[in-house]
Amino acid sequence: MIFKQVFDKKSSTYTYLIASSHGREAVIIDPVIENVDTYIKMLNHLNLNLVKVIDTHIHADHVTAASELKNITKCSTIMGEHTPAETVEIKVKDDEVINLDNIKIRAMYTPGHTSDSYSFLMDNFLFSGDTLLINGTGRTDFQNGNAKDSYNSIFNKLLKLPDETLLYPAHDYKGEKVSTIGKEKKQNPRLQINSIDEYIEIMNNLNLKKPIGIDSNVSKNLKLGAEI
Repeated sequence: MIFKQVFDKKSSTYTYLIASSHGREAVIIDPVIENVDTYIKMLNHLNLNLVKVIDTHIHADHVTAASELKNITKCSTIMGEHTPAETVEIKVKDDEVINLDNIKIRAMYTPGHTSDSYSFLMDNFLFSGDTLLINGTGRTDFQNGNAKDSYNSIFNKLLKLPDETLLYPAHDYKGEKVSTIGKEKKQNPRLQINSIDEYIEIMNNLNLKKPIGIDSNVSKNLKLGAEI
């Protein structure tokens, strides 16, 4: 297997490239429009064929490169079935498996940050989008976010995975690249709580500023980043 992690400094977004060493088929998770040239150069350098692009949810802090990558490579676009995106080609259901040569990626519906948030599990690699972050959890105060849903997605789904599961989120703001489910259980301050009510209270009082350009970004991402 080939695995690459690309960081976008402007939005602090992590994009992931996964490919089969045998068939050279690749998938990219959460691509950022400004980094399309980087992705194409990486694909060409590694002699890979991009066949699928996945967005974990409708992002608010950057514009997805899904549409642009489809135009260039003819890849398929994938999101969870709860997405409001109008032009996504394949909408996967909770627990549905995405096949890539001999690689299997399982979709997990994990609402909370947004109502359409999905995580994706490949072996012991968890791509958690904005649902579970390293030492944090995704905010729940816009795009139909819901703190109760976030709690249930994290505590009743993601934290049920084996402790050794590697956690790869869509964002990090302090330079962390990877964690584990076990480490987050012990050290993530948002998870050191005694009840769902305590978690909801924390999430409902974060008082965070809205992401810059949220309205424009969301509007574009509803069309997978295509020009409107």
